[in-house]
Amino acid sequence: MSGTAYAVEAHALAKSYGGTPVLAGVDLRVVRGSVFALLGPNGAGKTTTVRILATLTGPDAGSATVAGFDVVRERRRVRRAISLTGQYAAVDELQTGAENLRMTARLAALGRRDARARAAELLARFDLAEAGDRRVATYSGGMRRRLDLAASLVGQPSVIFLDEPTTGLDPSGRQAMWDVVRGLVRTGVTVFLTTQYLEEADQLADRIAVLDHGRIVAEGTAAQLKERVAGQRLDLTLTGRGAYKAVAAHLHGRLAHRAPERLTLSVATDGSAAHIRALLDEVDPARTEVTRFAVHTATLDDVFLQLTGRTTKEAARV
Repeated sequence: MSGTAYAVEAHALAKSYGGTPVLAGVDLRVVRGSVFALLGPNGAGKTTTVRILATLTGPDAGSATVAGFDVVRERRRVRRAISLTGQYAAVDELQTGAENLRMTARLAALGRRDARARAAELLARFDLAEAGDRRVATYSGGMRRRLDLAASLVGQPSVIFLDEPTTGLDPSGRQAMWDVVRGLVRTGVTVFLTTQYLEEADQLADRIAVLDHGRIVAEGTAAQLKERVAGQRLDLTLTGRGAYKAVAAHLHGRLAHRAPERLTLSVATDGSAAHIRALLDEVDPARTEVTRFAVHTATLDDVFLQLTGRTTKEAARV
């Protein structure tokens, strides 16, 4: 492995399908031993980026290295250093958990005894030891995802790509996966994950990049990205449709969020009492238009909305 401090580096990655640009010059740097989150709506190019970095497809232009190896010229060396877990668990439901892991270990050229030992180690590590002799068809969604990730670690990769790893999981399953990811990083593994869950990136990522229409539109820590929107936001609930339209028109260009179905508008504020009073007096001098207000710390969802023009729920429906 190269002595570079970066586990993943990409410069000006470009990719088109059928003449339609999917990536339009993506630059990335991921520090070794960290969690990097790539956020973006459906169709932004997240999976294409991962496929290029994992050597499953080649870029039309640009360059990238993973674990110090070029993804085009040194594909075999890259593949030995990484694992890729897709959006849906790729395990054999007719086999037990232990059989899945032993089979994967044998395919990775481990001997029979070593394969059995590695399978037992991973089952224990992912809290699946008691379920190891059960057929995977009886597993919950969260258990299948953990088994899938365990299988991807049989070869002890230094870089793990997780493409929307908690898709379809309930809150407890998602929390369990987050704990697994944190445990991986403590062992020195680099985790590159794509997600549409802003809370996931906020909880896990050391650094976050927002991808939209094939371009990186923002990058930084969660705190840095939130600062781009505002430290705080003031949510105003209006008395009726007419008041909503009037205040929205007045604040045009300064709005951080609109929720017409709830008659609610959001505007940036520094959170001080003086600024909040000034905003309320500005938009509702007669004190007849605003029925209630609330002050919130800016979230990654606010960042996502400002940068992509969509909430994460809207992006998921695209």
